[in-house]
Amino acid sequence: MEDRMLLRLRITLPDQPGSLGRVTRALGAAGADITQIVVLERGDGQAVDDVTVFWPDASPRESLTESLREVPGVVVEGVWGTREAPGTYPELEILKYVTTAGDRALATLIDSMPVLFSADWAAVGTEEEPHVVVHASWRAPSQVPFPAESPGRPTAFTLGGLHVVAAPLPPLALTLLLARAEGPAFHRIEVHRLTRILEIFLTLPSVERGFARRLRGSG
Repeated sequence: MEDRMLLRLRITLPDQPGSLGRVTRALGAAGADITQIVVLERGDGQAVDDVTVFWPDASPRESLTESLREVPGVVVEGVWGTREAPGTYPELEILKYVTTAGDRALATLIDSMPVLFSADWAAVGTEEEPHVVVHASWRAPSQVPFPAESPGRPTAFTLGGLHVVAAPLPPLALTLLLARAEGPAFHRIEVHRLTRILEIFLTLPSVERGFARRLRGSG
């Protein structure tokens, strides 16, 4: 049995009957095994969908975009790898682990962010310059490009080809940075999802206490 990778496609398509069916038929004919379709937004006669597929490791990703070129009105915004299992709610599992992680609660959250958002890495550091990295996930660069000023709310932007979301953690005086090098920029629905996860995380009584103990221990 050939090895397969899990990929995500973000596509814009006409919001009309039959459009999604033409997309799924084209992907199926190309050899993609569709496992999940999430509608990110609809309006002005168009829809934006995230489609998750299993794809043969030996096949070039370009074949996916080629398969959709003949579908009228479809634009492929990006194709990138994902580790988020289709049909699951991983944020619920992560928040469950965070509640019992004690002093490791923040690190547990940061390590999970790339999986939750099909991103490359995440890091958290002090909100004021010079930024000191408190914790970074696997694949984070040695020099994390924190914004000069922490935004007032989670904000997505692109920095030198790197798609990021910067989010403040006011009770902890920290800034979180989530980054994706492949694929499209973070969608507003993804930013909203991150906002809700952080809101829940910051209401957990153990979070601030655990971080305060960590600071005292490091001091």
